[in-house]
Amino acid sequence: MKVVGFAGYSGSGKTTLIEGLIPVFKQRGQRVSVVKHAHHRFDIDHVGKDTYRHRQAGAFEVVVASDRRLALMREFERPTELSVHELIAELDDAVDWVLVEGFKRSDLPKVEVWRAAAGKPACYTKDDFIVAIATDSPRQLPQTTIRPVLDLNAPHAVAAWLADNQDQFVYRSELHA
Repeated sequence: MKVVGFAGYSGSGKTTLIEGLIPVFKQRGQRVSVVKHAHHRFDIDHVGKDTYRHRQAGAFEVVVASDRRLALMREFERPTELSVHELIAELDDAVDWVLVEGFKRSDLPKVEVWRAAAGKPACYTKDDFIVAIATDSPRQLPQTTIRPVLDLNAPHAVAAWLADNQDQFVYRSELHA
C-alpha cells in the first residue's frame, strides 16, 4: 500500500482535492482508502437507530454490516488521540492508496495544499515530510522551493505525479509498530 498525507489549513482545499483524486485512482483500477482527522466531536450514527441505542447502553464497540458496507463505531471512555499509524493499521492491507487528510504534523510523506487567498502561512518551509505543494497560486508561494509544485485544480495531474513517484509513498508498517 502507498500512503500520502494532504496537509494544510482549513479551507485550503484538501477535501476537494482528495474527492477529485479518488475517482482518478479508481479509473486506474486502484482501491483507495481515506483516513480523515476530525478536530471536534462527531457522530455517524442517528438518535433512535439500533446502533445508537446499543452505544448509549454502554457498548464499547458496535459493528453494523450489510452486503454493501461495514461500519465500526468504538467509544472511548476517556479522550484518546490515535496516531495516524494506528488508524492505518485498522485498514485493509489490500488497498492500493491511502489518502490521509489532516495529521499535519505526522511523519508521513505529505502534499501541502496551499492557497494564497486563504491567508494562512505555508508549512513546506518548516516540514521536511512535505514532498510537494498543490496550489492554485504558485507565483505567490512565500518561499522558493525545489519541491514539485502541482496544480491544485488538476486532480488528474496530481494523481499522475503520485503514480510516477509511488515508490516514495510505499508504507512500511513495521517501521511504525
